[in-house]
Amino acid sequence: MRALIMAGGAGSRLRLGEKPLLSIKNRPMISYVIDAFSQSGCEVVVAVSPRTPMTQNWCRTNEIDLFRASGVDFIEDMKEAVSALDETQPLFVSVSDIPCINAGVLVPILEAYNKSGMDACSVWVLVDLVHSCRGGVTFRQNVHNIDACPAGVNIVNGNHISVQQDELQLVIPDPRLAINVNTRTDRDAAERFLQQHPA
Repeated sequence: MRALIMAGGAGSRLRLGEKPLLSIKNRPMISYVIDAFSQSGCEVVVAVSPRTPMTQNWCRTNEIDLFRASGVDFIEDMKEAVSALDETQPLFVSVSDIPCINAGVLVPILEAYNKSGMDACSVWVLVDLVHSCRGGVTFRQNVHNIDACPAGVNIVNGNHISVQQDELQLVIPDPRLAINVNTRTDRDAAERFLQQHPA
């Protein structure tokens, strides 16, 4: 299965350079996400944009496949990448700012998706878990009567990328999905978590 990692955001809220390359325990944040999907057997492609030229260079240096998206926004860049890669099968789509993720988190997601028979899968994490791991919540939604936040990991059917897809909404109570790095406080929370729970 292919994993498309979206890395086109500049990280303006952080003001620490390009967001995918933010250092977490002396490693670029995106490297944790790449390792998680690679170790789960996925073929990784990183989608960069004009806002992330250094991330593009880092991918080249580390021989990581990349796609140069236009940089319109997350959804449009994702659709552009999936279409250009001629992907007709299901694939993971992930943000690049969830450094605590590992391969073990991805297995139950893929298993639930395969059992569902649906085209797509969105992954959610408990709001209370987000609060306990990093504090702030930027978006929340009621999912199966549970107060949840998007985890930043999804599966979509590449063959139907231009239309609305039937979606499994999967709530996973795993703290590794609760730390999405948007602020310096989030970065500090990620470093503390990885210090206590190595990948």
